Amino acid sequence: MRDDTSIQAWVVAADMGYGHQRAAHPLRPIAHHGVLVVGRNDASSPGERGLWSRLLGVYETFSRARGIPVLGKPIFTILDALLHIPSLYPIRDLSRSTFQVDLLASLVRQGLGKGLLARIGDTHLPLVTSYFAPAVAADMAGYDTIFCIICDADLNRVWVARQPWESRINYFAPCGRAAQRLRAYGVPEERIFLTGFPLPEELLGENLATLKQDLARRLVRLDPERKFQALHAPSVRHFLDVDLRELKVEGPLTITYAVGGAGAQKEIGGSIVGSLRSRLERGEMRLNLVAGIREEVREYFQGIVRKYPSTASAVTVHYGATIPEYFDRFNALLRTTDILWTKPSELSFYCALGIPIVMTPTIASQEKFNRRWLFEVQAGMRQENPDYTDHWLGDAVRDGRMAEMAWDGFLKARKLGTRKIIEVLATGTHTRSDSPLER
Repeated sequence: MRDDTSIQAWVVAADMGYGHQRAAHPLRPIAHHGVLVVGRNDASSPGERGLWSRLLGVYETFSRARGIPVLGKPIFTILDALLHIPSLYPIRDLSRSTFQVDLLASLVRQGLGKGLLARIGDTHLPLVTSYFAPAVAADMAGYDTIFCIICDADLNRVWVARQPWESRINYFAPCGRAAQRLRAYGVPEERIFLTGFPLPEELLGENLATLKQDLARRLVRLDPERKFQALHAPSVRHFLDVDLRELKVEGPLTITYAVGGAGAQKEIGGSIVGSLRSRLERGEMRLNLVAGIREEVREYFQGIVRKYPSTASAVTVHYGATIPEYFDRFNALLRTTDILWTKPSELSFYCALGIPIVMTPTIASQEKFNRRWLFEVQAGMRQENPDYTDHWLGDAVRDGRMAEMAWDGFLKARKLGTRKIIEVLATGTHTRSDSPLER
């Protein structure tokens, strides 16, 4: 990371699932007075905090709607329509305002974002936010320097101002598709920075030393039959400076299953344990069940372990009392994770760390585009029936597919998002390279 302690910015996130706060977490070293979460510690009035709380309630209702008997599908359909992302093709001008854009502008005029704007005042520091509403509110108020981090491979029109050609908002795009969408929405090219998603620096290391070391060990565990090595040994030596055949790696294959911020799809964790029970008992595999900050999810996962007591030594439930604590523990966990099983959220971009992604069914519209992106870079696969995890996941490991996905994610996805964002804040631009190790 750029060693410049003079770089400071207002770093702002939103309590809408984990994605927006996860994107802001790696930027804590430059965050003036820490990461601000709108509606929580940004000087919002009680009324404004209530509005943010209602918005969060809508998000969580949407995330859980499919599981509600009878009413679930209609609720999901209505909310999904509000978040719908139209097809990018045929390529066309999509800059026309939408209902969501006009609604957001109306909420801002009613006071949404007022507390944040009062907090940042006239400091003239850059505003970096991972949620669209603070960016639009600051833009409407005439704030000078605004950057918005896109957290998915594609995005709804609401992320862009009503008249984008007159807006001050700059964007950090995680992938080429997101940048292309921003252009279709009318954002000028000079205000789009293709940086990649901001990944945790502790998982990269100086000159990617930590990432290379962890990936090399992961590739050995993911390739027990050495089918991947037979095809890619020269490429691995070139990029990782290691010969996998000479690398001694101990320990079982480790799977990490992580639920989203609303706690949806936690039941899949029980199916995984049930199917992998024999392998877990024999110590051939380890399983991490990640509950995030949800106490009820932690209790549910702990109940699974009690149901299968013979797997207790191989199954660990992970939980954080606060969002920062959860992120720090989760990041540490990823160093020994071989397969990440989760919904195709912002965690899709963690495939850049050389971790293959098993995707649960999508919930929100943007997750469908994240899933498509993972397929395009060949770094993820859909989950099959979780009740038969032992069968289909075992096959994917034995035939080298999981190792292939890990390698493809490492080579094709951008790893240096955090560093590129800081570089833009410091210099107004960022260096570009075609090398997988330099982007």
